[in-house]
Amino acid sequence: MASKPNFLIFMVDQLNGTLFPGGMPADFLKVPHLRQLASHSVRFTRNYTASPLCRPDRSSFMSGQLPSRTGVYDNAAEFSSAIPTYAHFLRLAGWQTILSGKMHFVGPDQLHGFEERLTTDIYPADFGWTPDYRQPGQRIDWWYHNLGSVTGAGIAETTNQLEYDDEVAHFACQKLYQLARGREDRPWCLTVSFTHPHDPYVARQKYWDYYADCPALHPDIPALDFDQHDPHSRRLFIANDYQNFDISPSDIARSRRAYFANISYLDEKIGEVLAVLKNTRMEEDTIILFCSDHGDMLGERGLWFKMSFLEGSARTPLLISAADLKSQKIDMAVSNLDILPTLCDLAGLDMTQIQPWTDGESLLPIILSDKQRAPVPMEYAAEGSYAPLVALVEGEMKYIVCALDPDQMFDLAADPYEQVNLADAPRWAETARKMRRKIEEKWSLSAFDDAVRHSQSRRLIVYQALRNGSYFPWDYQPLQQASERYMRNHMDLNILEEQQRFPRGE
Repeated sequence: MASKPNFLIFMVDQLNGTLFPGGMPADFLKVPHLRQLASHSVRFTRNYTASPLCRPDRSSFMSGQLPSRTGVYDNAAEFSSAIPTYAHFLRLAGWQTILSGKMHFVGPDQLHGFEERLTTDIYPADFGWTPDYRQPGQRIDWWYHNLGSVTGAGIAETTNQLEYDDEVAHFACQKLYQLARGREDRPWCLTVSFTHPHDPYVARQKYWDYYADCPALHPDIPALDFDQHDPHSRRLFIANDYQNFDISPSDIARSRRAYFANISYLDEKIGEVLAVLKNTRMEEDTIILFCSDHGDMLGERGLWFKMSFLEGSARTPLLISAADLKSQKIDMAVSNLDILPTLCDLAGLDMTQIQPWTDGESLLPIILSDKQRAPVPMEYAAEGSYAPLVALVEGEMKYIVCALDPDQMFDLAADPYEQVNLADAPRWAETARKMRRKIEEKWSLSAFDDAVRHSQSRRLIVYQALRNGSYFPWDYQPLQQASERYMRNHMDLNILEEQQRFPRGE
């Protein structure tokens, strides 16, 4: 491995970590490239989102900070330009930093440390998706999830999302070729961020056909009656407009089949990028990281999408492949918060300059010496919630607190589907007391709630004002200098053809 390795980071969207038992893709998944990558990676079997929603977790993934620290509470919250990200830290230390794909930055800064961005984003960059705690139960139909993603599941040759991810992979491959034949000596960090397998559950025929006889087309835990769910799950049903949809067993099977098909589609796209990395002879000098922002409940107990601290929504895969890291499985609970300090540690940066800026921990000591990680925190304060929720995962125990609801505590070893709430069980009273005390020491829920409400109110005013009169969008506009591409008359054709050939002289 080079003293300054390259980094290739794959991020996907809404990939359920329980589909990676032991850190390997489930046997029924047709994902040869991910299976090969996992076979020579450090596999974290219990990696958790920082917040089970796209924008909040992606800010946490990039900054190593919880939403309560970044202020990115929901999908329309601005990510401050003053918050350091792994792109800033690596760029400061001499790396080229490039993004192809989705990061759902909200606000006028659409780079956050990346030198170059190859695509626009798939989601809007303004405050239009701001929830409003002053109107609990309000549905904003033009952008909230609804269960039409489930009833409409099926096959299509192309969709909004397929078109986007095709482009993400294309530009990532093109960039790798440019890096391989480039004239810069700097190492690089390329983040390739896809929007699949996020709903809608619609897949191309090729991948759909892979799962005709799939044994996992129905959830392990069937749908519960509305009143059998915990209060937050009931709020999610309302947010997803459940009363206007009748979900049949066929709908469930089609949705899961399309979801699995889109994982296979992603696998093919990732394989295309990995093939270019290998063919350009940069594989040995490149550390590869694979992760997701959050999971998807996929119909377990009747729940869909994310926004929940339950395992299907909160757990995500995490793989790290490096030439000098032994392939192994790590069962300790870790977090997307840990990705920034881990990247910086693998880059050889001074960690005393990194740690004050992050709520995460480098995973390198865990990989090399079985160091124990502190309890893993999670936060949620976006649509479907009426007040912030927080959680800690410590060992096999998960504890969830919301000021509006009874506490929840689950023993994930004995009860992996989280069906038995132990928070008030006499035999577990001491464990519950200790975990509740740790949560009270870490968070002031009333202060958290005040901060979220203040942020929402402010943004709602700003958004409504900016939509009056002439509107200037913040969405990223990818620029290409056409006069510097291919053949132009200020270039020497002989030099150009030599420089653009890879490999040269063979």
